Amino acid sequence: MKRQVLLAMALCAPTTLATAQVKLPPYTREALPNGTVIYLLPRTGLPLVSFRVLVKGGAESEPASLAGLSAVTAELLRRGTAGHTAAQFSEDLDGLGGTFFAGTDEQSTSITAEFLQKDFDRGIALVSEAALHPAFPEDEVRKALSRRLDGLRSMKDNPGGAINSYYRSFFFGSTHPYGHVPDEASLDHIRRDDILAYHKRMYVGRNLIVIVAGDFDPAAAKARAAETFGAAPAGTAYAWMADQAPTRNTSPKVLLIDKPDATQTYFIIAQPGVRRATPDRVALMLVNTLFGGRFTSLLNEELRVKTGLTYGASSRVEMARLTGGLYISTYTKTETTEKAIDMALDILKRLQEKGITAEQLASAKAYTKGTYPPERLQTVDEIAQVLGEMELFGLGRDEVDQLFARVDAVTLDQANDAIKRYYRTGNLTFVLLGNASKIRDVAKKYGPQVVERTARQPGWAM
Repeated sequence: MKRQVLLAMALCAPTTLATAQVKLPPYTREALPNGTVIYLLPRTGLPLVSFRVLVKGGAESEPASLAGLSAVTAELLRRGTAGHTAAQFSEDLDGLGGTFFAGTDEQSTSITAEFLQKDFDRGIALVSEAALHPAFPEDEVRKALSRRLDGLRSMKDNPGGAINSYYRSFFFGSTHPYGHVPDEASLDHIRRDDILAYHKRMYVGRNLIVIVAGDFDPAAAKARAAETFGAAPAGTAYAWMADQAPTRNTSPKVLLIDKPDATQTYFIIAQPGVRRATPDRVALMLVNTLFGGRFTSLLNEELRVKTGLTYGASSRVEMARLTGGLYISTYTKTETTEKAIDMALDILKRLQEKGITAEQLASAKAYTKGTYPPERLQTVDEIAQVLGEMELFGLGRDEVDQLFARVDAVTLDQANDAIKRYYRTGNLTFVLLGNASKIRDVAKKYGPQVVERTARQPGWAM
């Protein structure tokens, strides 16, 4: 649950949006002897305190045959600890009126919790107990894996939810960590011993980032956080993988997933993109805003507003630790599949050939400066997330404090150069999910060979 604590535009003192510069509020950072990094972000206003614990690694750190291991481990943290059964943990959490969530992404596990200010000590004790001393009871392990298998089957009945997993498996491939998508086989291979070993290896001081934000006494919070998380074994720091950029195709690739009862086609058109720390990230953020990152984007204007081919079309530049994809994503009625794909490709071609105008660039800059603060810095939870990202990706506070200056500094030539280098039109990867009997010939149009599978088959694309 998000609680409104501050408006980001109040963090600075601008008189107009054009001159505004967002800045992070004061915080402290300290590395404990065991390697744990502690951030303290005190903000008065509401009697609440938020905890965010990050564990480096995420999906990147999983063995290829055990995709989903980090997520299962995260789910089980609160389902039995050294001092609580799963039911007791929930009862204590509810009794405090607190919240607790855990999940994973490409490069980390994230634990977030929120409590009333008066319950700081009891809250941090619960969070640390779950993070550092889970019991992983065998019956809870079995239930968690069963739930995930049921969820996977349900996802395959939901094209909008499933297509991203097919895309990641097909686009990144079996040798890339982002292509290791949890499936029936990988979940079936996970055992309690695997979870115990993963937790012992990854949940150690040298992999921990702890962010405390909200209304608290800084000196007392510092001492309590150091006492609690400083007791974690130092362990061995996770060794980040070297970047593995997706290989650019030498010819177009097409995956067709057959869902015979589908009345719509979901599709993704992808190509290699960038990593989070790329120097081009601000220029690409602006370009993507125009291309498919807002309601009035080029893609959405054509595919939804003008032609009604879809309820929404978007593009995304993935910004993870390793190089990700840059892709177009939308859906349309089965009978308009070819028209929608061709229109998306035509918009991409126009962008590549003509670039953007000075007026468009100015619009993207104004949009970014207007939406970034409320989307990323409005609550202490959001600011804590930004601090965590800075630590994970090796970025400084200038990532926020100088963001608007970097936005203003992007020239039209730089934006159009980024378009030329990243928004290419040839040898793309296409993923189509729909009624194959009606769109099979359409799929053949976009590549020399179509890989076809059914939505009911185990696994994803590989």
